[in-house]
Amino acid sequence: MEGLASGGISAIVVTYNSERYIRTCLSSLLTALDGMHAEVWVIDNGSADDTCAIVEEIGATAPMPVHLLRNQRNLGFTRATNQGLVRGSGGYVLLLNPDVQVPRETIRYLVRFLECEPSVGIVAPQLRFPDGQVQPSCRRFPRRRYLCFEMTGLSRLFARSPLFNGWKMGDFDHLTRRDVDQPQGAFLLARREAVRSVGLLDERFVMFFSDVDWCRRFWDKGWRVVFVPEVYAVHHKGASVYAHRAPALIASHKDFARYFQKYTARCSLFGACTTWLLLASLWPRLAWANCTGSRQQREG
Repeated sequence: MEGLASGGISAIVVTYNSERYIRTCLSSLLTALDGMHAEVWVIDNGSADDTCAIVEEIGATAPMPVHLLRNQRNLGFTRATNQGLVRGSGGYVLLLNPDVQVPRETIRYLVRFLECEPSVGIVAPQLRFPDGQVQPSCRRFPRRRYLCFEMTGLSRLFARSPLFNGWKMGDFDHLTRRDVDQPQGAFLLARREAVRSVGLLDERFVMFFSDVDWCRRFWDKGWRVVFVPEVYAVHHKGASVYAHRAPALIASHKDFARYFQKYTARCSLFGACTTWLLLASLWPRLAWANCTGSRQQREG
């Protein structure tokens, strides 16, 4: 095996009823890691389908250790990821969604990049839809003005504006290497040294925004976060939560509120108003999601 100066890679994949994608994900991951000192940790959150059986089948013939940790219930993405982080021993840590396919050269290229850039704590590739189109995957950290632009529709009306759609980086084409606040958590390769200084994901966030918070803490500790479009991964965006759309939407809004509470003075009027504003905005979107989901089930 190729010996990395860093001590290898620990890949962490959190699953929950992921049988549709996990075989392709793990097969591509093992191919991308072939010849490298690596291990894979699959943390399953109580799947009721064949996810675990598929993982065990692939692991039985894998050229590297594929560990399966079964939780008896769904602990949420954040806690499950931390279970992998404390068990992995690699000098680099890869957080990977089960609905992601990894091309052969992507991980190797990103590891070389990190070895040449000691100030970088996290690196992320370009994400693409299955049809090959570039998937917008980088965002600036949430701010109160971005929230207002989202809720008033100005972010959609002026989609390419760095002001009105600054949060979702509508002014960025995702074709250029650059430092970013936060790449999407579907594929994050982190330096273990940096993880030690920053700490685990914050378990106050159950499913969402723990990656946003993590990246913010990397920056706060002096580590850069870099988007590298020279390589890519294919992401079936939303597949991990689409089957449970309404609960996921509720969890997303609650974690969004927790994020603003964490980074706004707890006793401030703005902190309280932001929380209520986020939760109040949930209900019309939730009703739309339920209606859309029911219609798609009928049509499907």
